[in-house]
Amino acid sequence: MTTPRSVLVIGGGAAGNAVTILLRRAGITVDLIEAKDDWNATAGSGITLQGNALRVLRELGVWEQVKASGFAFGSVGITAPDGTVLHVAEDLRTGGDDLPATVGMQRPQLQRTLIDAVRACGARVRLGTEAESLEQDGDGVSVRFTDGTEGRYDLVIGADGLNSSTRAAIGVTDKPEPTGMAIWRVAAPRPAGVTRTDLAYGGPAYIAGYCPTSDTTIYAYVVEANRDRASIPPETYAEEMRRLASAYGGFWPEITASITDPAKVNYTWFDRLLVEGSWHRGRVVLIGDAAHCCPPTLAQGAALSLEDAWVLAQLLTSGEPWNDGLLQAYHDRRMARVRPVVEASVQIGQWQLDGVRDADVPGLIVRTMTMLRELP
Repeated sequence: MTTPRSVLVIGGGAAGNAVTILLRRAGITVDLIEAKDDWNATAGSGITLQGNALRVLRELGVWEQVKASGFAFGSVGITAPDGTVLHVAEDLRTGGDDLPATVGMQRPQLQRTLIDAVRACGARVRLGTEAESLEQDGDGVSVRFTDGTEGRYDLVIGADGLNSSTRAAIGVTDKPEPTGMAIWRVAAPRPAGVTRTDLAYGGPAYIAGYCPTSDTTIYAYVVEANRDRASIPPETYAEEMRRLASAYGGFWPEITASITDPAKVNYTWFDRLLVEGSWHRGRVVLIGDAAHCCPPTLAQGAALSLEDAWVLAQLLTSGEPWNDGLLQAYHDRRMARVRPVVEASVQIGQWQLDGVRDADVPGLIVRTMTMLRELP
């Protein structure tokens, strides 16, 4: 077979939604399955989208919606814990000069925007469904689903996140590893005057920051050393985040006063993952967090996942056979870009964990972000 025509995408996050839209645009039949019934449409607080993420969102045809519902800005402030602004740096426009450097957005709004685009593209979507087994031969993959149905596909794309069952099913043994840090996140009303990301280093946390996500909202976050999750009951999440955030000045007292509902506070560890070998086995290939994940110190997690989708779709629609060579080319092209970002993101956090005061954090950030200006 020289013209494969059917793809199963496992996972309806940013990477899975993006590759679905791009493959459907090329006329390929795509089934998308998502384990959660609500398609993750309400999960998360906020997200920082750098220019290289915006570049892919424009390619997906959703940039106008993102621009309308997000908050664009072009600089980052470094503050003392008391709120005193120490330095303001202009952000690099990694998506090109015709896009903002950064857009903050409510994460559920981004997901709903991508969901609408998937629905409009004509993909067949099944929620609350997982792949129970993947049986490969030389021509494709036979899939049995948890609802008892079966399907046959020319290619399966595993976009099912950090704890990917697809990755395990095809024998890739790499697993995420904690970096030693954890983050508290919450969506909050936007204080008047917050028009960019500000980051405070020091105080009781490693980092205290916030990002505007619309004209009326922000998401705020506090980074500390990770703790045993079992030692923090979910009903205390708001109290714990308020305790850490209360040490910070500037806009923080207003933000902290709004942290009252523990159900709206999210606590997660920072993880690192980089699948070192090929990202495919036969006709099953991994993208996004299933293949790589890094701490949000460079705000590149979603961007790298979206780039994966864009690059893989380019190769799959190039007219070349869908074989080991093509899927290995995808891996090689992405690894050269993903590895430096993962390593830099981890290094920035490690310097903080180790208390290294003379680390060249600005230099590492500039070098990494400059690389990301190039097309993936």
